[in-house]
Amino acid sequence: MKYGLLAMLMLAAAPAAMAAENPPVIPYDFENPLKLPADMSLGEAAGVAVNSQGHIFVFHRGNVEGPAYGARAAQLLEFDQNGNFLREIGKNLYAFSFAHTVRIDPQDNIWIADKGSDMVIKFSPQGRVLMTLGRKAEASDENAHPLEHPNPPLPAIDGMFRQVTDVTWDPAGNIYVTDGYINSRIAKYDKDGNWIMQWGDRGSEPGKMNTPHSIASDAQGNIYEADRGNGRIQVFDGNGRLLRVIKIDVAAPPGAKAVIGNTPTATSSGGYGTVLTQAPGSPWAICITKGPNQVLYSADAFPGRIYKLSLDGKLLGMIGGGGRAPGKFGWIHEIACPSENTLYVGEILNWRVQKLTLHPERVQQAAVR
Repeated sequence: MKYGLLAMLMLAAAPAAMAAENPPVIPYDFENPLKLPADMSLGEAAGVAVNSQGHIFVFHRGNVEGPAYGARAAQLLEFDQNGNFLREIGKNLYAFSFAHTVRIDPQDNIWIADKGSDMVIKFSPQGRVLMTLGRKAEASDENAHPLEHPNPPLPAIDGMFRQVTDVTWDPAGNIYVTDGYINSRIAKYDKDGNWIMQWGDRGSEPGKMNTPHSIASDAQGNIYEADRGNGRIQVFDGNGRLLRVIKIDVAAPPGAKAVIGNTPTATSSGGYGTVLTQAPGSPWAICITKGPNQVLYSADAFPGRIYKLSLDGKLLGMIGGGGRAPGKFGWIHEIACPSENTLYVGEILNWRVQKLTLHPERVQQAAVR
C-alpha cells in the first residue's frame, strides 16, 4: 500500500501517547511452569502461547541440527495446563529453521513465524498443517545463502517475507504479519490466506517501521505493531491508517546493567542513539488480554522490564527487571497473557519460560514498605 502526500500528512498528524510518569511497580510471583522430559532441554525460548484449555506452547531454538553457523534451530512443544509435556508438533517440518514466535488464534489453531525460513505456518489444534504463508528459499539453488540486509532494503514482494517476525488476526479472521528484519512492513491476508495489501516501509517517520518485531490486535480490530528499532508501538486500523503512537518513556533505574553486552546509553552505537532497539521501553514483545477490559503488555530488553498499559497508551504499572536469577528477565522475546494477571514470558538469554502471577492489589502495600 503506497501513501500519497495527503495520506502522509494524515500519518504525521496521528496523536502520540507518551507513557512517561513514575508508574507503580506491580508485585508478582514467578514459577517455572514446564516439566520437561529427562532427555530434553530448552534452547532460546523465542515463542510462548497459551490456548483456551490452558495448554502452553513453546517455540524454541532447540533441537539444533547442522553446522555451528547456519544451523537449523526450531522446535514446537506442547505442555498441558499443569506444565506436563504432551508432544512435539511438526517434527522435522520443512519450514522449521529459526524459531521466532508462536500464537494461538480464537479457534485454538497454532501459528508459528519462522525467521529462518521466511514462513508463517498454521496448524490445526491436532497439529496438522492447515496453511502456509511465504516460501522458504530452495536449498537446491546454486546461490542459496542467508538473506542479506541491504540499506535501503530491496522492494518487498507480495506474498513473500524477508525474516518474518509475528502474526495476529482481527475479529473477521483477516491475518496480519510483521515482516520483519528486512522488509519493515505489515502484510494483510484474508482468512483464507489470499493476499490483500501491505503497508509500511523502512524509516522512522510516523507509519514507517524499523524491525516490526511483534504484533497484536484488540477487540475492535486495531493492529498494534511493536516498532522495536524506533522504540515505539504504532496502532493502525485494519487498512493501515495510523491511529496513534505509544512511547514508553521511563528511565532505567540508576546503576542498571545490561544482562549481556555493554550497558546501552543514549549515545552508544546500536544502543539507543538512532536505532532504539536497546532503549528503555522499546518494545520487543507485546500482548493484549482478552475480555471487555483489555490491557496491553510490552517488554523491553534493557532494563528488562514488562510494562502494563491501557490501549490508549496510559502506563498503568511495570514489572520486574533484567537478570539471570529466577524472577528476573533476559531478553523477553514473547509474552502470552491469558488473563490480566497471568503472564507467560519466553526468554532468549535465560533459555526458559516463566509464569508470572501479578498482584496489583499489593501495589499500595508495596509502595509503603
